[in-house]
Amino acid sequence: MDATDKVLETMRDAGEPLNAGKIAELSGLDRKVVDKAMNELKKTERIVSPKRCYWEPRA
Repeated sequence: MDATDKVLETMRDAGEPLNAGKIAELSGLDRKVVDKAMNELKKTERIVSPKRCYWEPRA
């Protein structure tokens, strides 16, 4: 499982929008790894932002 999959899994398990710091805390990944994974997910439009600085998987 790569970092993007781990980030998506963490977001789905949380069931609420999360910021990068919370994702890093819950997933156990380094914050820089989470930021890089989230940038990739944003480019491919697999995550959306319901409010500023918080993200959730696209439904």
